[in-house]
Amino acid sequence: MARYDLLVKDGTLVLPYVGTVRADLAVREGKITAIGDDLDAAQAEQMLDASGRLVFPGAVDAHYHLGIYRDLALDAAEETRSSLVGGVTTVLSYFRTGQHYLNRTGPYGEIFPQVLDAVAGHAWTDYGFHLAPMDTAQVGEVPSLIDEHGVSSFKYYMFYKGFNLSADSRDAKSFTMSDEYDLGHLYQIMEAVAANQREGRRVSLSLHCEQAELMRLFIDRVRAAGDPQTLKAYSDARPPLTEQVAIGEATTLAGATGCPVNLLHLSSAEAIAAAAAAKATKRLDLRCEVTLHHLCLDHESLDRRGGLGAKVNPPIRSVSDTEALWAAVLDGTVDWVASDHACCLEENKGDALWPALPGFGGTALLYPILLSEGMHKRGLSPQRVAELAAGNPARAYGLAGRKGSLMVGMDADLTVVDPELEQEVTTDLLLSGQDHCPFEGHKVKGWPVATVVGGHLAYRDGAVLGTPTGRFVAR
Repeated sequence: MARYDLLVKDGTLVLPYVGTVRADLAVREGKITAIGDDLDAAQAEQMLDASGRLVFPGAVDAHYHLGIYRDLALDAAEETRSSLVGGVTTVLSYFRTGQHYLNRTGPYGEIFPQVLDAVAGHAWTDYGFHLAPMDTAQVGEVPSLIDEHGVSSFKYYMFYKGFNLSADSRDAKSFTMSDEYDLGHLYQIMEAVAANQREGRRVSLSLHCEQAELMRLFIDRVRAAGDPQTLKAYSDARPPLTEQVAIGEATTLAGATGCPVNLLHLSSAEAIAAAAAAKATKRLDLRCEVTLHHLCLDHESLDRRGGLGAKVNPPIRSVSDTEALWAAVLDGTVDWVASDHACCLEENKGDALWPALPGFGGTALLYPILLSEGMHKRGLSPQRVAELAAGNPARAYGLAGRKGSLMVGMDADLTVVDPELEQEVTTDLLLSGQDHCPFEGHKVKGWPVATVVGGHLAYRDGAVLGTPTGRFVAR
């Protein structure tokens, strides 16, 4: 009988917080069992040649939306398949009650098991969930969600107190299906999260920071000034000031409660500056996230192409904002990069700005964009790329020791990357169920050529292999 199920041979391993090392890596029964020089290929049932290539830990895509606009099982199958293209081996998906997803409300103790049942057997990657307490009763479920359901991260959407998801309705209560979804509700959530820390486990609250009252004013101004149907108009209607003020509100409440917080998809120079200032006080357990699209897309270029496929919350900003975000990646302000993947079909975008549903896919580009725009173009080290894509989100969300690195005893989640492979992004290349792609036409250098999930070779040279083997990860 072979000693190893899989041997990754002659690659350069990229280790978060350590560096790079030329070594072989062996896998048995879903775990990394050996790392060494010149491990015997004859002892392996399967060998993966990684010569001349970088071997990264499988990415932990920490911001994801399974089933927001489509059936959960279908989304799990098609979108985690797309994740493999980007070297992603674990996705952490947001879920909430209210409109979209299952279009219902009630106790998470009843609803969350149904979510897990719907996804089971369909995911190509491992998966976990962040949950959003939308009403007071759900806030009371925080302890049981942690201890009985393996959920250690929660979410609050700051603009939901005034708008629905598309920002074309102010009937927020029918959208959230909740009681009072305001700063008082946020304070209750923070109290619950702070009071339910567990030894050796970070329990945290993630925040979508846009201030609803200011949004109301700026949306009214944009619509009164001719209501242009462009992505720039959407950014003007939800300007960086709304992020900056919301970050101030959120971090003030976090300081008062002692709640660990994650500031999600920071999109602008003003937002990242406000986050950096709050982080610099060192009084908060505060982590910062940016997305691929806010790093790489700008409304000027997209509006020249036309269409509303890149409508997203917060909006796509200017070129100067993308450069400010990259500067924050380079100086260490940003803790991780995620995709905020939300499969949204062209028919749900249409040609009218306000009813167009926000969001789009991007998980297939997680390692490719970090390598192309970060490593090749801006000098980001492979080690830092691995920290941004894998190590830091694993630490923040209760997966350290299992995911996010390449160490003996950890889950055998990894991706083999050809750093010199250059491809133009096309919708078909990304293997998603989405029928358009805002990144279409971008030339990207550095792509995964093989992705391994739990010791199983799931993706190789542009094709998925076998059947979905992804499992729920309790955190």
